Amino acid sequence: MFRNQSAVSKRRLCLFWLQNIALPVAVFAAQAGTSLPSLEEAIAAKRDLWGEAAMAQPNGASYEFFAPLMPPPRYVNADFRHYPIVLCPPGDFPKTPPGRFVRDNDPDSHPKARLISNGSGLNLRAGTGGWNEVGTPVKFRVGTDAFLFGSLPERVTEPELVEGWMPIAEIRYTHRTPVRSEGMVPLAPTTKPPPAEIYRLEAFASTVPGFATNCVVFIRFDLAQGASGLVTAEVDLPGLRYSNGLLLDGAGRVAAAFDSGWKHERGRMVARLGRDVAATLAVPSVPLDAASALSVSPAIYAEQRAACVATWKELAGHGMQVDVPEPLVNRAWRNALCQNFQLINHGQLRYSTGNQYDRIYSAEGSDAALALLVWGCEPEARRLMEPLFDFTRKGLELHQAAFKINNLIRYYWQTRDPSAVRELRPRWEPEAERFTRGRTGPNGLYPKEQYCGDIFTPVQSLNVNAEAWRAMRDLGALLGELGETEEARRYSGEAAAFRPVVLRAVAQAAAHTTTPPFVPIALDGGEAVHDPILHYRIGAYWNIIIGYTIGSGIFPPGSAEEAWIPRYQEQHGGIFLGMVKAGGAQFNFWTSEQRVNPLYGTRYALDTLRRDDPERALVSFYGMLAQGLTRNTFVGGEGCTLVPVDAGGRFFYCPPNSAASAHVLSMLRYMLVQDWDLDDDGRPETLRLCFATPRRWLEDGKTIKVERAPSAFGPVSVRLKSRLAEGRVMAEADLPEQNRPGRCLLRVRLPEGWEIAGVQGPGGALNADRSGTVDLSALKGKVSLEFSVRRK
Repeated sequence: MFRNQSAVSKRRLCLFWLQNIALPVAVFAAQAGTSLPSLEEAIAAKRDLWGEAAMAQPNGASYEFFAPLMPPPRYVNADFRHYPIVLCPPGDFPKTPPGRFVRDNDPDSHPKARLISNGSGLNLRAGTGGWNEVGTPVKFRVGTDAFLFGSLPERVTEPELVEGWMPIAEIRYTHRTPVRSEGMVPLAPTTKPPPAEIYRLEAFASTVPGFATNCVVFIRFDLAQGASGLVTAEVDLPGLRYSNGLLLDGAGRVAAAFDSGWKHERGRMVARLGRDVAATLAVPSVPLDAASALSVSPAIYAEQRAACVATWKELAGHGMQVDVPEPLVNRAWRNALCQNFQLINHGQLRYSTGNQYDRIYSAEGSDAALALLVWGCEPEARRLMEPLFDFTRKGLELHQAAFKINNLIRYYWQTRDPSAVRELRPRWEPEAERFTRGRTGPNGLYPKEQYCGDIFTPVQSLNVNAEAWRAMRDLGALLGELGETEEARRYSGEAAAFRPVVLRAVAQAAAHTTTPPFVPIALDGGEAVHDPILHYRIGAYWNIIIGYTIGSGIFPPGSAEEAWIPRYQEQHGGIFLGMVKAGGAQFNFWTSEQRVNPLYGTRYALDTLRRDDPERALVSFYGMLAQGLTRNTFVGGEGCTLVPVDAGGRFFYCPPNSAASAHVLSMLRYMLVQDWDLDDDGRPETLRLCFATPRRWLEDGKTIKVERAPSAFGPVSVRLKSRLAEGRVMAEADLPEQNRPGRCLLRVRLPEGWEIAGVQGPGGALNADRSGTVDLSALKGKVSLEFSVRRK
């Protein structure tokens, strides 16, 4: 791990490791009553040692178990180093009155600002190839010495969001006013000096007409501690001139606006702060015309802030509502929704913004759109599907076609909207025909495509063939539902004939030299057994894309082969804290050789839920919350390192990331509401409620509440209220009535040491199995149950 380092740097890194990683892990392990491996041991192991240790804890995995193990993602490969927080209005939300904020149905790009997470500035220049330069750069300085805000990491706080989730960020920085080195100095001892000043910065993007289109960011400085302070704003644009509270660019446009407390001094704007004296400013990411009437005052700031709060609250209240007895989780899902609405641009849900990933991709974009769909944002998901149909990338046409068909199918079963199938037919039918006419490769398989997007090596891909089977099988079922009997029979027949072909190819390609057998992507041979998985570069890519085969369901439910791939990942070095690993030897990316790419684990995590392995699914969920996202702000990237840079954090790549936010939304939704096709016919028939909730959520006095959750059978609501001290748990459910599931199951996962003694339903006693599951298939509409519980 320390190779390619000088002797001095090795000693420093080893000392850092001992003081900041090994010792804290050992202390935490002692407090948890376990003997945890070191980080280096956990990384090197073939099994997910820390994840398995979490599962062994009372009540299973938790955020509290994972959070102390490593510092969080924090650093990026840009000159500003600390990750950016995106500030902008939501890109697409039709429930809001027209004109209230920017809409994405125009051809122009909607600018987005980035607040550097240590408070050092807004839209600071990145200076590196992976990042785009955005907006009007402004540096923030504090004190009479104009010290850069956030420069000393031990003095800056983690960013905090309003109510823990809205994109209104607050950052604090401690900076004592320097003592002058000359002048009249008392010779006798003086009183104790006053405490150091704590500067507080708050920033948000306007959501009101006229300002949202240029992404005007409002910023407020005040003192959280101290009587007097000085703040400086340094706007980095050429040719600026100051006039009546405005900085104007060479074209006479407004680059920044300041309240009356600011003074223009030596090319900078300076304001004095007091106990009740704040300073406000506004910075358009794209300069505004002088006629825009942009002005700033404390009252205007408060008015803009209130409008911003109202906008985000309305958006978060639009779809499914989840309230669980873990505030961090409630904050995380709301913020994930906000982030993904922020990343909508040109009518597309972009992979990221402000960097090289400011574009759409077929697989990752589909995951992001479908996460909005299952959260109840159906009109938005419908619109976001369309550019995904139009997207193509040479060498991956079959792979992409499968996602396009799957998006349509998922949308139909949730909405039961035949008009979408009809209106989108010119887009989806040519993609479906790729499968019926394109199976021209050897052994009855499809021809070669790229191994994946980054690896151009052509192979007869297991992913492509498994996804093609699933697309045809499910499309046949959908068209049969719509009465298109002939077309349904054609696609279903193709799928039925093709599945055995794929399974025979897998049987021939699988290597039985390992346990479980290794299943390659390349069905035409040439791919070595990846053991350990990250032994070289292709192994890392196998690990992050094999989930597409897992998600296809190509292996029959209940078969031994169904678990081969996820078990192989778990036992041969592919999973860390429930997240898929990447990197490895021979792949020394700038971040480090040892990384996780959590967003590519969505299918792995959902498959654990489908196979009813909730404890392992919770490792993925809490591993992501604790170590795949930033603290407090829930920002994820495509991947992040495991080895810390310093005690403050780890590198991660090109945040924010819509698929990372979607990963959180999808996992939480399926922990609470699952609509599956478990009989393998392409039609969902099983509804499972609260099947993977953490056991702690039903400790005495706690409540789990899900409202208006969309499903393949219609909206569903459920509430579980724990009264363990009274020996009972009450359940209320509002079950689908129009499109009733073939099976409807509810589970009550009690804290460790408790068990269910009996269940009373509307018609009398019901049976609960050992997992706390009751069958509600015979019931519909509003249902009330009471579970009698007792200590074991």
